[in-house]
Amino acid sequence: MDGLTKKAYELRRDIIEEVYRSGAGHVGGDLSVIDILTVLYYEVMNVSPENWRDGNRDRFLLSKGHCVDALYMVLGDRGFFDKQEAIETFSAFGSRFIGHPNTAVPGIEMNSGSLGHGLALGVGMALAARMDQKSYRTYVVLGDGEMAEGSNYEAMMAAAHYRLDNLCAVVDLNRLQISGPTGQVMDSSDLGEKFKSFGWNVIPVADGNHCGQLTEAFREAAAFRGRPSVLLACTVKGKGVSFMEDQKGWHHGVMSREQYETAVRELEVALA
Repeated sequence: MDGLTKKAYELRRDIIEEVYRSGAGHVGGDLSVIDILTVLYYEVMNVSPENWRDGNRDRFLLSKGHCVDALYMVLGDRGFFDKQEAIETFSAFGSRFIGHPNTAVPGIEMNSGSLGHGLALGVGMALAARMDQKSYRTYVVLGDGEMAEGSNYEAMMAAAHYRLDNLCAVVDLNRLQISGPTGQVMDSSDLGEKFKSFGWNVIPVADGNHCGQLTEAFREAAAFRGRPSVLLACTVKGKGVSFMEDQKGWHHGVMSREQYETAVRELEVALA
């Protein structure tokens, strides 16, 4: 494994521990999005615990906020807080590590998780950067099921209108949501054409769990001028754990002890 891939698999192991201990979380989406978060926080974005209060840091919004379990593991691993605290107290009574992003946690830009709102907030942040003559970039990660929300399309239109080339969206295309395949619930197979029709630069990522492909796509987005960019990252829900992969039941599933041990064993074999 290359360094980024290894890091993503180590974080998968942390996610399994976090979710198993809590009996909560959205493990399937966590495992599909973790490679995207790993590439962003370890390779792409200018943000760290040291520059967290710097006005020119890059901004990140997890619009699909139910997958905050994965974001907590990345932020903890990067040193924004003690990762072990998040693993041990996620979703516990009185914990700051609740089930959606909240600004009580260092590294979280804004409360999110009410689906369909993140992209509009990202448009505002990107527009503010231009107005304030700042060089930071704004990144927003959305779910493909979330793209059924109409507010996304207003945000897409506004981003193109203002030519926000400092804005990059990523759609985690794992093709499953809580009630079934997105193709059956609300078909998103033509998302590329939709974004193009609104004036966006569309960058398909054939394997959205491949850190190398993601890195190149983010570089392409950063170099593009005149329009906002979107990465359409084709991922696998539950990636890395055989019995979870491509199974809608693991959108929000609780592992038995036997399933937990199987998941840990598979991830440790992958890392060996």
